[in-house]
Order: sequence, then structure tokens, then C-alpha cells
Amino acid sequence: MTSTTHEATAGHTHAHDHPLGWRRWLFATNHKDIGTMYMVFSFVMLLSGGVMALLIRAELFEPGLQFMRPEFFNQLTTMHGLVMIFGAIMPAFVGFANWMIPLQIGASDMAFARMNNFSFWLLPVGGLLLLASFLVPGGATAAGWTM
Repeated sequence: MTSTTHEATAGHTHAHDHPLGWRRWLFATNHKDIGTMYMVFSFVMLLSGGVMALLIRAELFEPGLQFMRPEFFNQLTTMHGLVMIFGAIMPAFVGFANWMIPLQIGASDMAFARMNNFSFWLLPVGGLLLLASFLVPGGATAAGWTM
């Protein structure tokens, strides 16, 4: 009898240390899972920034045609830049780094895996706060794309 057969018959598997279901993503310490979460977040923010770009282009479609107030247009322009840079591009780079660096250096995982997970979960909170700024009484920041 081999040791793997003995472990299987005794009910001892090594799957007990990895969470399953939704807990796999909430408490992830695997660098590939965290990298995937960064990439999914980046794609969602890319879509929201793309919607802002479409609204900006709709306003600029024809001279003199007004779809929105000028203040809201400036807010859209500023928020489009912020969302695309800090919500789409930078998290995509971090996601690729989480995926690739441990594989390139031969490590089993990133150092401080729980801190890596926590740093990801700060990102959706920040993204929601950024997008929720449209809903506050003064509106989102309207500093323009040269901010």
C-alpha cells in the first residue's frame, strides 16, 4: 500500500488549508488568485471609464449640440482620466506582476500574501469612493484632464 492510497483512505487530503467558494477569493493568499482579482477589477474600471469616454464623445459629436451641462462635462473628463489611470492601467500592471514575478523568480508565492490580499481589497473601496463622487452635492472633481 502506498502512502497516497493510505492518505486517501484515511480521509487526509491537503485541500483543508485552501478556502473554497467565495472564501477562496475573499481570503486569497495565492498570487495567481490575487492577480486575477486585480485583472478583473481593472477590466471593470476599464468599462466604466469607457462609458465616460462615450459620454464625452457624445457631447463632442456635433458643435452646439448640448447633451449635458458644461460642469458635468468637466467632471466626466477629469474622472475619465482618474478612472483609466488609477483604476484600469495601474491595477492591470499590478495584476500582471502578481501573476508573473513569483513564476519568474521561482518563488512559491509573493511575500506577505495576506498583505497582498488586503492591498487588493482597498482598491475596490477606493474605486467605489471615486465613482460615488458623482453623487455628492458638489459633484465630482472638475479640474480637467491636465490635473
